[in-house]
Amino acid sequence: MSPATPRQPPPAPPRPRPPRPATNNTPEKGKPSDSNKNHHRHRRDDPDNRRPGQPLPAAARPSGHVEAARRRRGAAQGPRSSHRRRPHPHRHTRTSLRHRGVRDRGPPPGRLRFASLPTPATLEDFDYDTAPAVDPKLINELATCRYIESATNVLLIGQPGLGKTHLAVGLARKAAEAGYRTYFTTAADLAARCHRAAIEGRWATTMRFFNGPSLLVIDELGYLPLPAEAASALFQVVSQRYLKTSIVLTSNRGVASWGEVLGDTTVAAALLDRLLHRSVVLTLEGDSYRLRDHQARTDTLRQATTGTRQPLR
Repeated sequence: MSPATPRQPPPAPPRPRPPRPATNNTPEKGKPSDSNKNHHRHRRDDPDNRRPGQPLPAAARPSGHVEAARRRRGAAQGPRSSHRRRPHPHRHTRTSLRHRGVRDRGPPPGRLRFASLPTPATLEDFDYDTAPAVDPKLINELATCRYIESATNVLLIGQPGLGKTHLAVGLARKAAEAGYRTYFTTAADLAARCHRAAIEGRWATTMRFFNGPSLLVIDELGYLPLPAEAASALFQVVSQRYLKTSIVLTSNRGVASWGEVLGDTTVAAALLDRLLHRSVVLTLEGDSYRLRDHQARTDTLRQATTGTRQPLR
């Protein structure tokens, strides 16, 4: 029988580690901490994070043959300034025209559609023989649309059938093709829209609409009797556009008769004062082209049926 193994004493408990002294990790004011020092040292040594103009550290500098290759490549490409995009020589002119509502690359889509022109008439199709009082040089000058830049109005006055609406539509077409925002309406339609806007509470919106186009064409003033508030509406439109944008207006009544047309001589005088201040007035005289066409067709029919130009019996 083997002797009993002596009982070993239990192991001693581990000695507790002394607590680490508390340190303030927050650096003093004005002194960076150790981590910040290492961070700044890393940024300072990194060639991609150097300040502008700061030379590369010696370890990051390229070798001599690499630097020579870079110099040769730069010499072959020429000065760097030649690769920069040069500004357009007419950039300021194009910007100023764009602020005035003018485009430099033809009419924008929908400009002619917004103009609401009633006929496809053009200035090139106008027959000056029917209106000998119209100066072709003046019409060609108006076709350049320079009068719109100076907010000049154009008044076309004459009896029916002399081509007033034809000239108004032609000027509106030229303006729309040049990029100006153009709108064509009649005096009766303008009065009706303003009257309806006043009833529906949209007066301010309607005034902004008629004040928006660079060229507003008002046709057939004086053909139809206008209601009492039409004179006020027309005056409001003209007053808001005064010295800002242009108006082309046609009428079969002379300016002396506008008091009767509008039913208020005071409003008519104020309206004419603003329209005529900066305007071009064209007075058309002659025979109506519609009556001449009717007479020509009648003569052709007589000649075809009787063989003579004498009237039928």
